[in-house]
Amino acid sequence: MTYRKKLIVSAILSVSLAALAASANAQQGANMPAASAAEAVKSVPLIPREALYGNPTRASGGISPDGKWLSWMAPHEGVMNVFIAPSDDPTAARRMTNSTDRPIPQYFWAPDSRSVLYVQDKAGDENYLLYQVDVATGEERTLTPFENTRVQVVGSSTTIRDKILVGLNNRDPRFHDVHLLDLNTGELSLVRQNDEGFVGYLADDSLTLRWAVAQNAAGGSDMYEIVNGQIAPEPRESTGLEDALTTSVAGYTTDGKTLYWIDSRGRNTAALIAENTETGEKRVIAESDKADIGGALANPVTGEVEAYSVYYLKNEWIGIDPAVKASLDFLASRLPGEFGVQGRTLDDTKWIIGNDPLTAPSKVYLYDRPAGTLTELYTSRPELVGAPLQTMHPVEIPARDGLTLPSYLTLPPGSDPDGDGVPSAATPMVLLVHGGPWARDGFGFNRAHQWLANRGYAVLSVNFRGSTGFGKEFVNAGNLEWAGKMHDDLIDAVNWAIERGVAQRDSIAIMGGSYGGYATLVGLTFTPDTFACGVDIVGPSNLETLLETIPPYWEPQVKQFHERMGNPNTPEGLQLLKDRSPLYKADQIRKPLLIGQGANDPRVKQSESDQIVEAMQKHGIPVTYVVFPDEGHGFAKPTNNIAFNAVTENFLATCLGGRAEPISGELEKSTAQIVTGADLL
Repeated sequence: MTYRKKLIVSAILSVSLAALAASANAQQGANMPAASAAEAVKSVPLIPREALYGNPTRASGGISPDGKWLSWMAPHEGVMNVFIAPSDDPTAARRMTNSTDRPIPQYFWAPDSRSVLYVQDKAGDENYLLYQVDVATGEERTLTPFENTRVQVVGSSTTIRDKILVGLNNRDPRFHDVHLLDLNTGELSLVRQNDEGFVGYLADDSLTLRWAVAQNAAGGSDMYEIVNGQIAPEPRESTGLEDALTTSVAGYTTDGKTLYWIDSRGRNTAALIAENTETGEKRVIAESDKADIGGALANPVTGEVEAYSVYYLKNEWIGIDPAVKASLDFLASRLPGEFGVQGRTLDDTKWIIGNDPLTAPSKVYLYDRPAGTLTELYTSRPELVGAPLQTMHPVEIPARDGLTLPSYLTLPPGSDPDGDGVPSAATPMVLLVHGGPWARDGFGFNRAHQWLANRGYAVLSVNFRGSTGFGKEFVNAGNLEWAGKMHDDLIDAVNWAIERGVAQRDSIAIMGGSYGGYATLVGLTFTPDTFACGVDIVGPSNLETLLETIPPYWEPQVKQFHERMGNPNTPEGLQLLKDRSPLYKADQIRKPLLIGQGANDPRVKQSESDQIVEAMQKHGIPVTYVVFPDEGHGFAKPTNNIAFNAVTENFLATCLGGRAEPISGELEKSTAQIVTGADLL
């Protein structure tokens, strides 16, 4: 079973940053008077937006299953493309892809190591097609040559390496049919037509479909076994709504004798469970009372789980297999901060290791297990070496009803001379709200935290109720609480920061993307006196129209949206959606608002931003609205990202009094269209 993740500036500038940072760090000693903390921020160099949000020098390091090739992404003519090099000669690199407009969002190796596969959409529409580049010839072809189609990888194999299973919704945009894809000929053979509207399928190593998953009337999942190509008439396993986001079939070992589950049924946090497929006996392999089991390392040949992770405030890897545990211990002893395994060869002798030193740019290493050596392959952003990057502090914040909110705080440089996570004097703050909302904030290097802290702000990210990873009780505490208790958690975190001496009461901004953008609009409408300003990035303003315009391929799971947000098909559910929609409170906005939107966003349509801008204008309330015609749910192109951030930091400087790098041609280099409010910048 293959486990897949469910996830330039010049050299002169680098030297200058290092020198200036060394000088600034000298001012951050424990003896620095509290009164000088604000002045210390001013003495620290501005980290250029380009250094944080431009293309990295390299990213997404990998290795082919046979171990012969290293791979990574790097910019070519300003666009991120895939490169490979012989593993015994990393300097002999060659470019494999030819993207000239949008960065390639994801690539991976074919199981037989003969080709590189990648997905790409058009202008942010999220209709991802699958492409292949032959390693030997460099020939590229489209493996799914269809219009308005979104591909899914359903299964791959360690024993059948020239084929994979893919899901395609080219027949019906709502449902993905499963096809067997021959990676040599490109032939697609229909395996199963999804007439029933299943959410997804699970295959074993023989590329045989073994499970089909459907949403049930309760908003949970029904899991049907597939035997000899026939789906059982009744589900073998089911969940209600409470376990829907924390329970799933996870995969088989190669021999099919063990089936793994991530399972929260009968418990709060999701455990890793192994089922004997012959006897049906289940045993708990790993569990934690603090967090769900977050990930697993499986042997690349046998598929047996050899390590797992628990992610509460920080991510912790625990080895099960003695040899893998020894390797993880070796890596932990030699790498500062956080690390993760990004790739493994079939013979398991070589691993690709990503290392996050927390206050330095990330690095990628080749780990030779038999030799016990770590060889650095690259630093992702060398221009940040020596830059004044700040420590992220994991904190636990109490909500008003006793729930504990795992959160992350980064402080401006020079503001916390004793390093205790509390500044010597309260500072302006940005409350940075994550999207989802069924996702989470995490520990480690965070571009937004570093950028905003460098500009003079404390930055606080809160895992409010409804966030995932902390058990089903935490997730389900957010049901039907959009703009309710989920927002109360954010307000409680703001009050915590004020009472702790972190934040200045009158100088707090709220900012975020997707759900975080919605939370921003809620902050300025439901609690209009709490925040000094807001930055909404692709956030919905009207929950009723949001649900009406979700992508068609989300339809098989729409019941869960209704149960967690409000059901528009019932009078009380429809009223709840209207009551929790910032659009209907637009006249309450009294503080400056900046909105950024991608015109091709398939999740949060441009109409969501258009609506609230129109409502504000109707009431004579000023707003700055920036649209990118070639973007979707967020800004993938660095020029567009940098342009919006240039607007954002100057907007925040006006509202909160922090620092800003001047706008100097960034908008002209982007596709940004300032629809309204240019005079407010």
